[in-house]
Amino acid sequence: MRHLAAYLLLQIGGNASPSAADIKKVLGAVGIEADDERLEKLISELQGKDINELIAEGSAKLASVPSGGAVAASGGAAAGGAPAAAAEEKKEEEKKEEKFVVRIQEESDDDMGFGLFD
Repeated sequence: MRHLAAYLLLQIGGNASPSAADIKKVLGAVGIEADDERLEKLISELQGKDINELIAEGSAKLASVPSGGAVAASGGAAAGGAPAAAAEEKKEEEKKEEKFVVRIQEESDDDMGFGLFD
């Protein structure tokens, strides 16, 4: 994420096609060491592409991903026939969400190079 953030900052700043050296310079300015392998992959994936189009495509794909709303609707329909099953399903869903949040927080700490309580 830090590499992508630096890439986007450079583009906003007027650099239409940031190089690996440009990204390393931005990251180095804030004391972050760039990962050459990830940086080269990012540069190769974005080379020749319009970042605004990529963001628009990604937003369209995310819009088609179902969110938690469908679970609530099916839970309401099941509540009339099997309230215990609906409650258990809700508990399982909460556990999944909690694990997901913990995993994201751990990844976020790793990505930034420090943790909240370090």
